[in-house]
Amino acid sequence: MVIKIFKNFFKRIFSNIFKSKSHIKLGFYGPPNAGKTSLANRICKDFTGEEIGKISKIPHETRSVQFKEKVDIEYKGRVMTFKLIDTPGIATKIDYEDFMKFKLKKNEAKKRAKEATQGVVDAIKWLDDMDVVVVVLDATENPYNQVNITIIGNLVARNIPVLVVANKIDLKKADIKKIEAAFPEYDVVGISAKYGANLEEFYESVFELSKKI
Repeated sequence: MVIKIFKNFFKRIFSNIFKSKSHIKLGFYGPPNAGKTSLANRICKDFTGEEIGKISKIPHETRSVQFKEKVDIEYKGRVMTFKLIDTPGIATKIDYEDFMKFKLKKNEAKKRAKEATQGVVDAIKWLDDMDVVVVVLDATENPYNQVNITIIGNLVARNIPVLVVANKIDLKKADIKKIEAAFPEYDVVGISAKYGANLEEFYESVFELSKKI
């Protein structure tokens, strides 16, 4: 009887601790043009009717951290409240000449490169404030690169729960198995942020991961 009382007591304590968190800070990280903002936009659009940011074919369209407060995500009768944080694409090198390939003028290209570089610094700093991180990767690209190693290394150092998303599964070159092989220690979910494919599995994984914080 006494043991049962103590079990119920601790159960209530841990339950209240979990419920007391007003919202879970969910960050979207990954290389440029992997689909971070597209995914964040789709979630925000589905549950708030508004988007979080602008997307473009030009790399580093998102050059500053942007967020949406109190997004109530409902899945299978459960509701969790998140602060969605969309971060600039992580890159080990940003050259203004790369922007000129998209017909940007030199001054504009240099300005964008400077902003993108600062955006990477800010994105890494924001990791210290994250509860859960979704690493968004382009499923058509080789996952074995320095950028992804840098992202995962920073997450491991901070012991942050991670979900890896293999985006763009609607494309023929998409290879989810390659991403799974590259990151065997993490749950990998294949989606198409553009078309909203397989978001049910994504939400389920996010909910399960959020229980660990």
